Amino acid sequence: MQSFRTEIENPVVEKDIIELERKIRQFKGGEVDEEKFRSLRLARGVYGQRQQGVQMIRIKLPYGKVTSDQLLRISDVSDEYSRGRLHITTRQDIQIHYVDLERTPELWAELERDDVTLREACGNTVRNVTASETAGIDVNEPFDVSPYAHAVFQYFLRNPIGQEMGRKFKVSFSASDADTGLSYMHDLGFIAKIKNGERGFKVMLAGGLGSQPRHADELYSFLPSDKIIPLMEGVIRIFDRHGERKSRAKARLKFLLKDIGLDGFKALLEEEQLAIPHKTYPIEFESYPKPKVATVEAPKVQILDDIAFNNWKSTNLVPQKQKGYVAIGIKVLLGDFYTDKARKLARLVQDYAAGEIRLSLRQNILIPYVKEELVPFFYTQLEKLGFVEAGYNKALDITACPGTDTCNLGISSSTGIAEELERVIKAEYPEYINNPDVVIKISGCMNACGQHNMANIGFQGMSVRTKDKLVAPALQVLLGGGNFGNGKGRFADKVVKIPSRRGPQALRLILDDYNANGNGASFADYYWEKGEHYFYDFLKPLANIENLTPEDFIDWGTEEKYKKEIGIGECAGVIVDLVATLFYESQEKIDNAQEALNEAKWAASIYYSYQSIVNSAKALLTSEKVKVNTHAGIIRDFDKLYVESGKIGFSGSFGELALQLNKNTPNKAFAESFLNDAKEVLEQLEAYRKLELAHV
Repeated sequence: MQSFRTEIENPVVEKDIIELERKIRQFKGGEVDEEKFRSLRLARGVYGQRQQGVQMIRIKLPYGKVTSDQLLRISDVSDEYSRGRLHITTRQDIQIHYVDLERTPELWAELERDDVTLREACGNTVRNVTASETAGIDVNEPFDVSPYAHAVFQYFLRNPIGQEMGRKFKVSFSASDADTGLSYMHDLGFIAKIKNGERGFKVMLAGGLGSQPRHADELYSFLPSDKIIPLMEGVIRIFDRHGERKSRAKARLKFLLKDIGLDGFKALLEEEQLAIPHKTYPIEFESYPKPKVATVEAPKVQILDDIAFNNWKSTNLVPQKQKGYVAIGIKVLLGDFYTDKARKLARLVQDYAAGEIRLSLRQNILIPYVKEELVPFFYTQLEKLGFVEAGYNKALDITACPGTDTCNLGISSSTGIAEELERVIKAEYPEYINNPDVVIKISGCMNACGQHNMANIGFQGMSVRTKDKLVAPALQVLLGGGNFGNGKGRFADKVVKIPSRRGPQALRLILDDYNANGNGASFADYYWEKGEHYFYDFLKPLANIENLTPEDFIDWGTEEKYKKEIGIGECAGVIVDLVATLFYESQEKIDNAQEALNEAKWAASIYYSYQSIVNSAKALLTSEKVKVNTHAGIIRDFDKLYVESGKIGFSGSFGELALQLNKNTPNKAFAESFLNDAKEVLEQLEAYRKLELAHV
């Protein structure tokens, strides 16, 4: 595991990977607690899976852009360290499974040879920045959002303010008012706008899915593009300080907004302005790499089935604003494809298009910059790979998370039922292969990785228990969600819970009624006109569990009797609250602050010092079993318990000391002073703790 050290050119990346290797050794040697190690590996894309002893690796691919070289590298890594299967996620990442923990550092090093990272793909971090897969080619876009999404990714990667938040933080960019980036369900969503000739964005704040979906608030109708990074820094700083940390169920930004309101949040944003290092942050979009399209003549090909070819063209070709080009959509069943096909696809787009693909939020692949005269050739080549199924981004194109296949939190199968529903649509409702209006999504649990609660028709994995205490897999049927564009959307209603095996019949009843009574309305309008009770009434017979058959106890995609097994979720990367460990972490933050200071990174050094100060206080409060749910609460309670009572003395209050953070502009003098404060706090609090233990 040592050879990779000499192959990494970027010293920052090298440090990351060597640190992961060191922590793995410490964990294996019993020097690092399992919960603490979990938080570290999650922030480096290493995620536990349902099967014991192996890991899922999440590869972070900003806004879904993947070059041919990167796809080839990912394929090589998957073959060497995994099983050759690539899974596209609803956040435009690629996941590979069944990886040996001890091999993850060298795996990461291999990926970095083509500038692919694992950093902050999981954990309590800024997750992958997503965007419309049509960014840069969209016929309706005011400008290409790709440079802005990339700048946000680069600015916040390894940024200390976003490394240990209470929960994850999700950001999206939408190319146009169609809002295909789904701004309304993100912590921060940006929709491209132009006002008086200036580039900017409509900004949506604090949306989210999960068990309690929340529609984002409009924070700005227009924010100039050079303000988006300073704004996001302020939002993250506030979330880091005031957001819930103890209860995972309430630790997202949407709950903080629910508690303090939009005006309260704006007030905190205003208070934070002095500490933000950049008042404006211009993004040099002109320097963003221009596509280099291959110069080739169209090879002569023969189309053997004109009907299939024309059907495919009607659903899978995406108009492109650049004259003479189209984009080709590849419908990827369940987001899963294999490395043998991935390599051939990479070489195809390298030789005949622009050498890149975009992964979509619906787990598909888009090939931009295909010359119109090359479409027949591409069809024949993609046909050889099995990549010409019609129905790209149509009703047939069902989104599903991995569910019980690999996820610890999966309650019932999402992939198995998704395959069956697609089979039903193809066989019984072929008109929906070309229907862009009906969106179907499936999640294996309430956490909504499959985005089921924003779909027109959604299914959530659950279980039902009979009066004889037998447990069967089940599905919650949700209806009426939808994306209406420009930051407006609607979340689906939970209508009825049914045994999983009855999912296909539920779909039949819903589509039959829509066909008979939709009267040309969109599915969302049809649902809201009829109302929840209308659908509950005709779906209710499917909810009867008095007449279950043996087949009802076998989930889709398996032959074994269902057994409900829910592991520990890892989306949040729990941090263990042991006093000694917390003091150790405080020292690590001080070391980080000193390193940043040496590199003249004043804002980063200041934030590390702040984290150390709060962490030291957290250690003592933990020893007293005081709740440490938020940074703001830690600061307040430490003053009350230790400073105001006279147990520990400071020249002023602890709050005044810690919150120098947002009372000073970032500069060398303050960074040095604040680092000394952090050192003194740690020294003083550790001494208090030792004295306390000596008298136990």
